[in-house]
Amino acid sequence: INAEYMGTPPPETKQEIKPEPVVKPPEPPVDEPEKEVVKEKPVKKEKPVKTQDEDDKPAPKPKPKKEYKRDPRPHLNLVFIGHVDAGKSTISGHLLYLTGMVDERTMEKYEREAKIKGRESWKYAWAMDISEEERDKGKTHETGSGYFETKDRRFTILDAPGHKAFVPSMIGGACQADVGILVISARKGEFETGFEKGGQTREHAMLAKTAGVRHLVIVINKMDDPTVEWNQERYNECVDKLTPFLKVTGYQKGSYEFMPISGLSGANMAERLEPGVCPWYSGPCLMESLNSIPVPELSEDEPVRLPIQGKYKEMGLIVHGTNYSGAFNSGDKMILMPTKVPVWIDGIIHEGQEVERCFPGDNVQIRLKGVEEEDVHSGFVLCELKRPVPACTQFNAQVLLLECKNIITAGYTCVLHIHAIAEECTFSQLLCTIDRKTNKVLKKQPPFIKGGETVLVRIEVQQPVSLETFKTFSKLGRFMLRDEGKTIGVGVVTKLPGISSDKDEQ
Repeated sequence: INAEYMGTPPPETKQEIKPEPVVKPPEPPVDEPEKEVVKEKPVKKEKPVKTQDEDDKPAPKPKPKKEYKRDPRPHLNLVFIGHVDAGKSTISGHLLYLTGMVDERTMEKYEREAKIKGRESWKYAWAMDISEEERDKGKTHETGSGYFETKDRRFTILDAPGHKAFVPSMIGGACQADVGILVISARKGEFETGFEKGGQTREHAMLAKTAGVRHLVIVINKMDDPTVEWNQERYNECVDKLTPFLKVTGYQKGSYEFMPISGLSGANMAERLEPGVCPWYSGPCLMESLNSIPVPELSEDEPVRLPIQGKYKEMGLIVHGTNYSGAFNSGDKMILMPTKVPVWIDGIIHEGQEVERCFPGDNVQIRLKGVEEEDVHSGFVLCELKRPVPACTQFNAQVLLLECKNIITAGYTCVLHIHAIAEECTFSQLLCTIDRKTNKVLKKQPPFIKGGETVLVRIEVQQPVSLETFKTFSKLGRFMLRDEGKTIGVGVVTKLPGISSDKDEQ
C-alpha cells in the first residue's frame, strides 16, 4: 500500500554514492581522400533459357466452351384439327393420360367434376380445356398445349379449336406444327356435316397444308359409337370421300394415312386393336404411327426465327411460341422485329422445366427483360441482333383465289394471316394472272380477278410486318387471306421490294 496515500511519510533510506565513470574525449577525425562515385551501368536481364524439361511442358489449354445437353430423342409438334365436336380435345387429353402426363388422381377429379355437370364423357377433354367457359360449352376457344413422351420420341400437343369462329386461333396452332392429326367423326350425320361445303374438315385440312404441315394422320374417331360399332363400310366411306379431296389440296401419297380409333375408350391409341373388336384392321395404332413419322433435320447455325404467339405476366413478362430455326441461350441479347427493340433472355422454359438453351423446333416460354408488356404483340419475331428478319409494309405475292362471291379489283381489302400475324391488307396492284400448271404469265395488269385464278399481286399493310420470301424461309413466307369469316385465298411471298431480288420472284 502506498504510504503517501495512507497519509504517513515514507521511511528514510540511505542512498549509496557511486563514482561517475570517466569518459575519454573523442579522437579527431582523420582526413581521408574523397572517392570518385562511379555510376553503375544498368545490367540487362537475360531471358531465362528454357531447359528441355520446360519445353516438354504443354501450353495452357483455352477454357472449353459450355456444352448444353439436350434430350437425344427426336421432337415433333402435333396439331389436332377437324370439325367442332369431332373429339380433338378428348383424344389429346387421353394421350396425356395414357403416357402418364396426367395422373390417376387428377383424372378422377376431372371425372367427378364432369359428372356433376352431366358431361361425364368430357373428362379427358378437361385435361386440355382449362377455362370454365370451354368446359361449360364443350368448345375449345384457344389453342391449348401439352406435351408427352414415349421411349423413342418427345411430342408437343397443340389442340386447335374446331369452331369456325376461332379459325384464326387454329391457324396460329397449325403454323407451329410439323404433323397434323385430322380428327373425323364416324358418327352418322357428324362426318357429313364436317365434310360438306361450309364444314371445318375441308378448311382445316387446306389451312394446315398452307401453314406448312407436311404430314397428316387422319383418325376416324367414334368407331365404337352405337351408330357405327366398328363397321368397315362406314370407315371405307369416310376414307373414299376424303382421299380425292386431300390429293387436290396438295397432299401426296405417303404424306397422309388413315386409322380407326376411339378417343373415349382409348382403342387403337396406345395399343393395337384386338381381332375380336375390329377384325378387318391390322395396321399400327396411333402411337406407333407417330413414332415412325420422319423427323425434319433442323440446323442450329441458321438465323433465329421465333414468332411470338402470345404473352402473359408471371414474375416478369413471358412470351411463348415455337422456334423455327437457330438456337440461343439464356442470358443472350436479342432483338424484337419489326420494332427493333433489344431484349435480354432472362429464362427459357421447355416442357415445364427451366433450360439454358433453346433448340430449333422447341415450343418454349421465354422470360424477357428490357421491354414492357404493352410493347410486345403476337406476330413479333424474336431474332439475333446481327441477323434480324426483314420488316416491310408491302410485298409481292402469288395468290390462289378460292371461293369469292364477287370479282376482285385493286383496292380490295381482307385479313392477312401469316405465321402469328393477323393484319388487314390491301391489294394495291394486280400485276398479272398465271397459269397454275405451267407458271407462265397469261395476262399482265388485269382489270379484275376472280375465284379459281392464280395471280401475282402487290399487297400493302398499314404497320410493318416481319416476313421472308417463300424461297428464303418457307415458314415465314406462307399466308392465308380471309374475309367475312371465310378463307378466300392462300399464297406465298415472292418478293420484298428493296430487299429481295427479282430472281426470287421467278
